[in-house]
Amino acid sequence: MSLALVQSRALLGLAAPAVTVEVHLANGLPSFTLVGLADVEVKEARERVRSALQNAGLQFPHNKRITVNLAPADLPKDSGRFDLPIALGILAASGQIDAARLAGWEFAGELSLSGQLRPVRGALATALALAAQEGGAPRLVLPPGSAEEAALVPGAQIWRAAHLLDVVQPFLPEGAPGAEAAAGDAGGWRRVQPAPPQAGAPGPDLADVKGQAGARRALEIAAAGGHGLLLVGPPGTGKSMLAERFAGLLPAMQIDEALESAAIASLAGRFAPERWMQRPMASPHHSCSAVALVGGGSPPRPGEISLAHHGVLFLDEFPEFARSALEALREPLESGRITIARAAQRAEFPARFQLVAAMNPCPCGFAGSRQRSCRCTPEQVARYQGRLSGPLLDRIDLHVEVLALPAEELLHAPPGEPSQRVRERVTAARQQALARQGCTNHQLQGALLERAAPLDEAAARFLQTAAARLGWSARGTHRALKVARTIADLAGSAEVAVAHVAEAVQYRRGLQGVAP
Repeated sequence: MSLALVQSRALLGLAAPAVTVEVHLANGLPSFTLVGLADVEVKEARERVRSALQNAGLQFPHNKRITVNLAPADLPKDSGRFDLPIALGILAASGQIDAARLAGWEFAGELSLSGQLRPVRGALATALALAAQEGGAPRLVLPPGSAEEAALVPGAQIWRAAHLLDVVQPFLPEGAPGAEAAAGDAGGWRRVQPAPPQAGAPGPDLADVKGQAGARRALEIAAAGGHGLLLVGPPGTGKSMLAERFAGLLPAMQIDEALESAAIASLAGRFAPERWMQRPMASPHHSCSAVALVGGGSPPRPGEISLAHHGVLFLDEFPEFARSALEALREPLESGRITIARAAQRAEFPARFQLVAAMNPCPCGFAGSRQRSCRCTPEQVARYQGRLSGPLLDRIDLHVEVLALPAEELLHAPPGEPSQRVRERVTAARQQALARQGCTNHQLQGALLERAAPLDEAAARFLQTAAARLGWSARGTHRALKVARTIADLAGSAEVAVAHVAEAVQYRRGLQGVAP
């Protein structure tokens, strides 16, 4: 048979559209042509496939005109994931394996020149796409490393192959002479069963933080309601220390959250099995670009905000980030998604992260400090804080001042409350919110917010007075109401009272030099 079809998958954001690898062998001048909107690394598969077949002891049809089409032709293809299906297509078209047996299988893998299979990125995203396919998911063959990732998807049928010969052996024609010798060591071919999740190493504990009762309380409220948090204070007061312990306060991940988060990490080539079922934390340096932060490139890749999906995005030295990068956060903070549109293609990534930002109050860092005096003029302070726009600050629910501790308190204070006890209260408050409205308090909008956060007359008057005196926008007023709803949940209250609103107001005081 001179024509063979092999099924594979491309990557487009978190989607994995189907790709049919069509291989045709014809008489004529020997050539190897690859078409179908293939990127450079896909076109280089010609040399990898040729060497892999020869070094594996298989026959490469040197005297044929080889045409490989990756259909559909208008779908961009990148990476070396098509090496294995191209090699199998050549073997099937030349009659070395049974083309009929390839039906119901999909393949992805990069070939080394010796025929060994190397991992590919996006294995989890591919397995998720197969699991969502109607009519039964086909069986998927992947290299070592990628197969273990994909097997985490419930119901996925994943086979692991370490070498090209491991894949060839199950598809040899029945009764083919020398089949056993050609197969070599088939120990690398096996079905992968999902391994039970292993408990990862415990993260930093909140008990390490001494004092800072106000900041610790703000962390608990932010974790319970899914709110964004801005920590402001002089250097060395513990802002980064607090932020690093925030992920340990969040409730345990659900399986669907863990799969979605791991699929994004797999797309970026950053999936780590030891981090399975743990909340991700992304902490990019302040020199990162807007594309690195929100995603982009060609083809579009997820940025740090998507890698922090269902986890924490920690931005230290907040005002030092590029203005374009910070302003790009405004829409994802509201919608929980980022859409990357380019002339050639469009991709959408989830970005439901919790923002924790830290900053100094002024350029020298000591404005308001009791230990050292500030050398900055009011204009310098206003200019420094003015790097953060009002609309961006409006989307951060809690603004907390972190003051320096006296040396005596720092050295002799007892350990703080451990993360485990705080996480138990956070989990109970989250469950209460989910049972009431089906989402976290941070996601409440419109009429749902009014139903979920009823105010008594005194609380409503207090909130109106505070909003008028502090000059809040409508968004700022609603943000304060959401925080008050979370405080009430932590207190086990069905209604939002004056005390809850009063505490929420304390977390929305504007920075000096920046409009609230």
